[in-house]
Amino acid sequence: VQLQASGGGLVQAGESLRLSCAASGRTFSSYTMGWFRQAPGKEREFVAAIMWSGGSTYYADSVKGRFTISRDNAKNTVYLQMNSLKPEDTAVYYCAAQIPYYRGSYYYSGEYPYWGQGTQVTVSS
Repeated sequence: VQLQASGGGLVQAGESLRLSCAASGRTFSSYTMGWFRQAPGKEREFVAAIMWSGGSTYYADSVKGRFTISRDNAKNTVYLQMNSLKPEDTAVYYCAAQIPYYRGSYYYSGEYPYWGQGTQVTVSS
């Protein structure tokens, strides 16, 4: 699986961005997809996930109510709509995919073998 993330940029606090992640392959609907981020000097952290089974979504507490993850299986694409952005959201954002039909944890980055290249999000105050 190859993943291509896009949509990052420089915005002011309170504004919105939508990240996209396009995936190769014919079995996209069988992958749980996640978004992670890494700020300078910090560890990579979980942001959001959307399950292959049923489309349930999960969020880090820091983004709950502001970010929305969604997927379009017909377009092999997962999205992260980010509203009310804060300076502390500044990071490189990565999309990731689990192996097909995986039923492990969505939270840990080690559970995702496939990663996109990352897209920079910078929020100014």
